[in-house]
Amino acid sequence: MSSPTAFITGASSGIGRACAAKLAENRYQLVLLARREEKLAELAAELSKTPVHIIAQDINDRPALDSAIAALPAQFSNIDVLLNNAGLALGLEPADQTDWDDWQTMIETNCTSLAFLTRKLLPAMRARNSGHIINMGSTAGTYAYPGVNVYGASKAFVEHFSLALRSDLLGTNIHVCNLEPGLIAGTEFSNTRFHGDDEKAALVYQNCEPLLPEDIAEAVHWVVSQPARMNINRMEIMPVCQAPAGLAVHKA
Repeated sequence: MSSPTAFITGASSGIGRACAAKLAENRYQLVLLARREEKLAELAAELSKTPVHIIAQDINDRPALDSAIAALPAQFSNIDVLLNNAGLALGLEPADQTDWDDWQTMIETNCTSLAFLTRKLLPAMRARNSGHIINMGSTAGTYAYPGVNVYGASKAFVEHFSLALRSDLLGTNIHVCNLEPGLIAGTEFSNTRFHGDDEKAALVYQNCEPLLPEDIAEAVHWVVSQPARMNINRMEIMPVCQAPAGLAVHKA
């Protein structure tokens, strides 16, 4: 019996890297997509006992992504698990002070490219009547906070897109899950959000114990390991130091 294949985007660091290691440990072969080829090669070397196919490119370059999918080696062409992990937040300014390019990049990466890759791989899953799509959402898609604006909206899209996919796939054996982490360290998320300001990024996690990428990797493996009759629609995960905030009231 051949090993199942998992396609992971944003695989070179953080959650994607941890998920690759966890699934490799559980005998998955891997298609790993990220921009930094050297990071992907390093990960593939660490997972030397696991068959790995690397796609080193920007997920927002959709013609190149289309070509890469068409050129998948036969061994990796049947995708059993699609982990749409690539995503980012840029900035934490109020909406009227944000950079439009940051907004556009978040929409392109978190929404458009996620939908594009799903659309490219879904027909083959449908033809085989099997597969698992896990979309990396965020608690920011449910709970608004100052400065979350387009990032939160993009993750709300991911949540609704996931539920809509499952509705379209009713009657099939294809599973869809929206995984929604809260505060998480050990990734490049905050460094990216603050455009490389390491000091500002570190303050996000000061005096608390956030989630780690390995926690999310455990959740991903749990989701794909459940009985075929069971679909995990949504999974919201927060560290103990975090809770949904109350509604804000401004009093003059």
